[in-house]
Amino acid sequence: MRAGTPILAFLAACLLAACGPSETGPASDFAVLAGAEEGFETARPGRRLEFPADHGAHPAYRIEWWYLTANLQDDEGAPHGAQWTLFRVANRPPGTAQPLNAWDNEQIFMAHFALTWPDGHRGWQRYSRGGNHAGIARAGVSAEPFEAWLDDWRMHSTGSGWTPLEVRARQEGHAMELVLSSDRGPVLQGDAGFSLKHESGTGSYYYSQPFLQARGTVEIDGQKIPVKGQAWLDHEWSSQFLQPGQEGWDWFAIHLENGQKLMVFQLRNRNGDGSGFLHGVLVRQDGSTQTLDPEQISLEAVEHFSVEGRRLPLNWRLELPEIGRGMDIRALHPQQWMAVDFPYWEGVIVVAGDDEGSRGEGYMELTGYTP
Repeated sequence: MRAGTPILAFLAACLLAACGPSETGPASDFAVLAGAEEGFETARPGRRLEFPADHGAHPAYRIEWWYLTANLQDDEGAPHGAQWTLFRVANRPPGTAQPLNAWDNEQIFMAHFALTWPDGHRGWQRYSRGGNHAGIARAGVSAEPFEAWLDDWRMHSTGSGWTPLEVRARQEGHAMELVLSSDRGPVLQGDAGFSLKHESGTGSYYYSQPFLQARGTVEIDGQKIPVKGQAWLDHEWSSQFLQPGQEGWDWFAIHLENGQKLMVFQLRNRNGDGSGFLHGVLVRQDGSTQTLDPEQISLEAVEHFSVEGRRLPLNWRLELPEIGRGMDIRALHPQQWMAVDFPYWEGVIVVAGDDEGSRGEGYMELTGYTP
């Protein structure tokens, strides 16, 4: 689950208004993620994910994203981060209405690209409709060979399988060019790929590739910097992501020093009492998973920072007594703010603990925090 999806609220508003891409969106609102899914397929337990087909798009479902975060180091060991995301949202189920013209496509895409370095951060966004326009497909996804793109922001397979992958993006003197490789297959989240998001039973289809090794360059203000590190790729789709009353979430993806991976997220309730839906999964070195008992997850914000008029919890204490782990999580620096139409915080974190199973690095994402 990647909470960069506040952007989808903008896209849906744009679609429902039958307008083209805009530079500004409506007030921050997650209604699209909790909206009705009439006419679209519903994510349910029991569906078997099939590869390579499920690497592609699922237009019968309303919302979908491919989301990459990379923890990188330069030749001197300084930390860097990179984010590349493609979102898809449908304004109507496929085949339910005759297109009015070539621009009346039921699919809208949005992409995000961001870089973090030790004392800075920049992020950008782009939009496009789906389909072919004047013989050009500005945005889309293909399953085999895998390719996801919006203009020249592109991620694609370079061999006969899903990986290795190459990802590229460039904007305003900043760029990323990374090769991603792994010797392990996708990790199915939740119940064989069905990820529960609410006690009522709603959820999404969700798998990850958290074992990617990354190598390449980032470019900051025109200066190319060789980097290497580890990356995490998520692919998730559904037709109703949030329930009414859920306002946003806090999400953590952690590469532990012992080679294991850890994902924890909480979907916060709107009532402001700190309650919400908690989920955690430990991914072992061989790719097998252990879903953590939510009653045995303690996630507490310990320090807040003022960022762009918002009070954001950027330092946390995570206790997992079920597996004997305790971790202090802190942001690399506070100003990893995505100043896009629906702004959110997404950035590099440092994880401290008593042993290799409690230390590491990763990414944190915070959404739904209003000024």
